[in-house]
Amino acid sequence: MTTPDFIVRDTAPTPDACVIWLHGLGADGHDFEPIVPELNLPVGSAIRFIFPHAPRIPVTINGGLPMPAWYDILAMSLEREVDELQLRASALAIQGLIEQLLAQGFDSRRIVLAGFSQGGAVAYEAALSYHEPLAGLIAMSTYLATADSLQRHEANQYLPVQILHGSRDGVVPELLGEQACQQLQQWGFVPEYHSYPMEHSVCAAEIADISRFLCRCLQLQD
Repeated sequence: MTTPDFIVRDTAPTPDACVIWLHGLGADGHDFEPIVPELNLPVGSAIRFIFPHAPRIPVTINGGLPMPAWYDILAMSLEREVDELQLRASALAIQGLIEQLLAQGFDSRRIVLAGFSQGGAVAYEAALSYHEPLAGLIAMSTYLATADSLQRHEANQYLPVQILHGSRDGVVPELLGEQACQQLQQWGFVPEYHSYPMEHSVCAAEIADISRFLCRCLQLQD
C-alpha cells in the first residue's frame, strides 16, 4: 500500500507535535475531523492532526463490494478473521507518514497514533512495531488483530497506551478490547483502560479522557 491521502488540521502555526488518527471501516478521514475542537486542548497547543483516507478495496463481509478499508475482513467471528498481509501493509503506510513527519523536523516522541475500530487494529500494529519511540497510542473500540504475529520493537516497549471501548458495542464486543488490554499487560505494557455505556461510537466522556491522555503524552499545559 502506498502512502494514503490525508487531511491535515493544525491547531496553531508551526506545530511541534502530531496526532495521526485512523478511521474505521467504510468511513474516511473526515470522520474524526470534527473531534479536534471538541478535545478542548490547552490554548496555544500547536498540534498537527492528520486524518488519512483508507483505500477502497473489496471487503468479504460486505459481499465483496469495494469500500474504504484498511484491510479485508473475511469473517465477523469473535476472533475477527482478517487479511493480515493487508493490515501490515496499511501499518507500513502509516509508518511512512511518520517518516515524512520526521523528515519535516518532527520528533517521533511528539507523535501519537490513534485509531477507531479497524483503524485501531492498524494503529496497534504500526505503533508497537515502529523503530523509533512514539508519544502514545489511542485504541478506540478496536481489537489487537495481529497479537500472534506482531513484531514488537524495543523502541516502543514503554509506549503509553489508552484503550477505550463501549460496553454495549455490538460490532466489536468489549471482550476484544479487554483481551487486547490483557495481551499488552502480558507484554509488559501498562495500558489505561476506559469503558463507557455506549455502542460502537464515541461519547463526550471518552473525548475528555482522550484529551487528558494527549495532554500527558505531549506534555501540554495551559
